[in-house]
Amino acid sequence: MEDRKREREIYRVTITGSVGNFLLLMFKFIAGVAGHSAAMVADAVHSLSDFVTDVVVLLFVRLSNRPRNKNYDYGHGKYETLATALIGIALLGVGAGICWNGATAIYAYAKGEALEQPGMVALVAAVVSIVVKEVLYRYTVLAGRRVASQAVIANAWHHRSDALSSIGTAAGIGGAILLGEEWRVLDPIAALVVSLFIVRVAYKLLRPCAEELMDKSLPEEVEQEIERALLAFDGVSRPHNLRTRKIGNYSSVEVHVCMDGGMTVAESHEITRAMERRIREILGGGTFVNIHVEPAE
Repeated sequence: MEDRKREREIYRVTITGSVGNFLLLMFKFIAGVAGHSAAMVADAVHSLSDFVTDVVVLLFVRLSNRPRNKNYDYGHGKYETLATALIGIALLGVGAGICWNGATAIYAYAKGEALEQPGMVALVAAVVSIVVKEVLYRYTVLAGRRVASQAVIANAWHHRSDALSSIGTAAGIGGAILLGEEWRVLDPIAALVVSLFIVRVAYKLLRPCAEELMDKSLPEEVEQEIERALLAFDGVSRPHNLRTRKIGNYSSVEVHVCMDGGMTVAESHEITRAMERRIREILGGGTFVNIHVEPAE
């Protein structure tokens, strides 16, 4: 997919999500205040974090699609990795905050403090949030996979985490309304459980970002495929010193190969260019490839 077309697709899906997030967080805040529900106000704050990360994605995708220049020989792809990391950190913070608030409320209930009963409007808002956020998740994750964008997929998981948070909120609010005063503790318990799911999602986003920033190699099966592709060319042998890494949505490959020392420079150059094209067919057209040729003897 062309870079400009890819950028337009990322902008379109992210703006759609940000508009949905803004309308939803306003509805949640109003419902939380009107329904006297601390859980719904917390859920609104979670939606606010979604809106903020949408803005982050819009800013960093534009930066990551900048062409290479003399100061950035490998392009700006890691800006998108940085955006993904920021979203993961935001998720981690939201999950920790929900966990803390839930644990505090449970402790207060254990000490004998009465918890306030939320209004029905808060329950309605929670159900609406679940439906809207799940729709946004499915729409965003499909678009993210289509354009191969880590940041968009990360943002989709942020939608999903908000839907999970709203499920816990709906369970707590519903229990508090329908089961009586002694069951109002269901709200903070559910929030505590949901916070663990959010933290897990944050970990799944942050781990590959950390690996990429530390220049972790591509998966072993991918490196083996690269070596097999090189050996498929006549006169090429002993690929070695293979080094691979991710640069945002692109990959970088450096490798040494052996060829007949009697070849002319022009002959080895043509084979090398053919190998570069083959590697880019495997890893994508934007792959950085550096092949060093050595005499076989």
